[in-house]
Amino acid sequence: MPIYAFICKSCGPFDIVRPVAQASEAPGLALLARPMRRVLDLEEKSAHEPDVATKKRGRPLPHRHAPTPPWVLEH
Repeated sequence: MPIYAFICKSCGPFDIVRPVAQASEAPGLALLARPMRRVLDLEEKSAHEPDVATKKRGRPLPHRHAPTPPWVLEH
């Protein structure tokens, strides 16, 4: 069961223990979309154990031609 930590300006810090099924009842808690949750989990993990890249991943960027410098005359 998750423990939610809160700070009250008048009472000070306190914790609430709730089952995951009741997460929507806790103030300010909402379920995140799966891609966002995956990114946040990866970011949190990399803060403590950075992954070492061993190979390139993803698609290459499209090739872009450099703009013509202003001193070159075109026809």
